Amino acid sequence: MFTEERRNQILAWLDEQERVTVNGLASALGVTKETIRTDLNTLARQGLIQRCHGGAIIIRRNMQARLISETGGDFEVLLQRLEGRRQQRPVQPRGKKMRGKVCILGSFNVDIVARVARFPKGGESLLASGSTLGPGGKGANQAMAASRAGARVHFVSKVGTDQFSQFAFDHLSASDIHSFKLYQTADEPTGSAIIYVSQENGENMIAIYSGANKTLTEGEIAEMTPELSQSDVLLVQLENNFSATLNAIKLAHTLGVRVIMNPAPFSNDVLACLEYIDVITPNETEASLLSGVEVVDVDSAREAALAIVRLGAKRVIITMGSRGALICEDQQFQHIPAFPAVSVDTTGAGDAFNGAFAAALAAGESITQAATRASAFASLAVEREGASNMPDREQVAARLNQR
Repeated sequence: MFTEERRNQILAWLDEQERVTVNGLASALGVTKETIRTDLNTLARQGLIQRCHGGAIIIRRNMQARLISETGGDFEVLLQRLEGRRQQRPVQPRGKKMRGKVCILGSFNVDIVARVARFPKGGESLLASGSTLGPGGKGANQAMAASRAGARVHFVSKVGTDQFSQFAFDHLSASDIHSFKLYQTADEPTGSAIIYVSQENGENMIAIYSGANKTLTEGEIAEMTPELSQSDVLLVQLENNFSATLNAIKLAHTLGVRVIMNPAPFSNDVLACLEYIDVITPNETEASLLSGVEVVDVDSAREAALAIVRLGAKRVIITMGSRGALICEDQQFQHIPAFPAVSVDTTGAGDAFNGAFAAALAAGESITQAATRASAFASLAVEREGASNMPDREQVAARLNQR
């Protein structure tokens, strides 16, 4: 057994049992106790476990300011080492309830939300009817959604060393997210977003400063390997530095893990990674920018989806709000009608859809089944205030039964 495989097996046992002993691992893996001690010490330096007398316990939730990595700073070397050992993942049996694991690389932002009667015009000042400061960021929101939808989620993000870094850690620790790692940097502040929410229709306008989200390193992505190798799906967006996102996508592809990309906020960089992506999920605006076809209805969405496929995408899901979602797979289309909803705040609708979709796909559902479940999940999310305020599985099941 290769060193990486043995350490991944140790992490898998820790994930199930919470703690392991040196003697037990040496016996189970057929190696010396000194080898196991070396493995545990290495995993401890990487911030994945905590050593204790005679063994180790797992660290599910961690914030670390300094990175210790054995990749030598060369990410391509890691990919080459893993490439020869790629394994085909078994398809989960349909109809069997399986929780599934989703790994999410993404942003954490502090959201400053102002509720206004309508959006201000240029140069105009409006009095807000209320304001809040809360957790956000597409990555954190999608991790919350996937967790609430029933997946075991591992979330990786980066924050500053300011007062909001502890805010991020406390929020994620109190959530349903199974495990996470927050890296820190002193070079940039924790990301932030200024959001206007119109009381007329629940629509929103958002300005984002990515801050620390744009400073992820090759080594930090390499440290995702143990968790990613145990995952069914990797979900990414475009609020982090693209080099880090692309490396995470390549790593997942090498490990045989399915990749979902939510191309938001839109960047032409997405063209560089379409070959590695299993499902891309643009909304109407992102699909229009990517395809060159203005999406205004289901027919134009079909045209745009085909154009995106011609660019190299394997499967496309265009989310269209009240018009539902359009799936393009093998140049065949499936339209998922929207579930009726009374919109209060649409800020996290896309994040709700993507997180729930990733959770359902990881649990073994088909693309169509997963998109339908995600649509029901998103319809419940827009009826709540706050981008991170997500429904649960029972509420989604009730809405699905209504249809």
